[in-house]
Amino acid sequence: MKIFKKTLTASVAAISMSVAAFGMSASAGAETLKLSHQWSTSDIRHKVAEIIANEVKAADVDLEIQIFPSGSLFKAKEQWTPMTRGQLDMIVYPLAYAGGRVPAANLTLMPALVKNHDHANRINESPFMAKIEELLNEEGVVTVAKGWLAGGFASTKGCIKKPDDVKGLQIRAAGKSFEQMLQGAGGSIAAMPSSEIYPAMQTGVLDAANTSSSSFVSYRIYEQVKCYTPAAGNALWFMYQPVLMSKRSYDKLNDAQKDALAAAAKVAEEYYTTEGRKQDSDSVEVFKEAGVEIADLTDEDFAAWQAIAMKTSYAKFVEETPNGQEILDMALAVK
Repeated sequence: MKIFKKTLTASVAAISMSVAAFGMSASAGAETLKLSHQWSTSDIRHKVAEIIANEVKAADVDLEIQIFPSGSLFKAKEQWTPMTRGQLDMIVYPLAYAGGRVPAANLTLMPALVKNHDHANRINESPFMAKIEELLNEEGVVTVAKGWLAGGFASTKGCIKKPDDVKGLQIRAAGKSFEQMLQGAGGSIAAMPSSEIYPAMQTGVLDAANTSSSSFVSYRIYEQVKCYTPAAGNALWFMYQPVLMSKRSYDKLNDAQKDALAAAAKVAEEYYTTEGRKQDSDSVEVFKEAGVEIADLTDEDFAAWQAIAMKTSYAKFVEETPNGQEILDMALAVK
């Protein structure tokens, strides 16, 4: 199946337009696209989406994008179906949310699969990502902009670097595959949203947590922990969160509009990568200022975690996914 007239490579976030703005009239004769996402207007993913909308508008090709942040149009996990049906044009979306419909998408939130942002960029241009795009096309979806955000670990007990460091800990993990890996390393899983990490640590219910760099800062986890293992040269946690579009909506665009969207996506993706790195480094400074010890993962540490993941998360993925081993091998082939 043909994916695009041009490859759209960039990444995402979302823009500042409330539901009320949806009722406002667009420029006369302009095609208007609705973009939905779950985050606030201060979030990086909103900013990425805003770049796409602004760049497309500046191209003057009779195309506008109205963005509905904070789940104001659809709740986070309710966006997929209306998009595939063409009832919603675009979304900023953690692709692993679609793992039930596209099982291979579960690889986009898999421990120790992506090492760092440079590695993520190579994955974006790999046969593995082309395969993911092919599977998305079959669902009536195309990728506008690609983007990854990273995360790490923090603990009230001590530093988490090696698998042995989580033995006996009550730990919150970001994603099913991470829960499988951490259980395999001897940790006990406490399931909860990021917003509940702070009080759980404060009351001693939780010893450690795994989440995104931005969540560690926004939820002030640095006030509760002794050690922070950030995303740096090696990171265990990366999540693919692209800007996606209904193929029905994309196919309605004329060539000039498709070109403008592709150019806008390229600008947005560059911003996404730069700001994603910045969120990681900024989080380290915040934790340092709070007196928290910083523990970077070495190559040996990363390899030890990946060995656990191979026996747990990866094995489960292969078991549950059609052609799972082939797709996993494609991902692991990107060095």
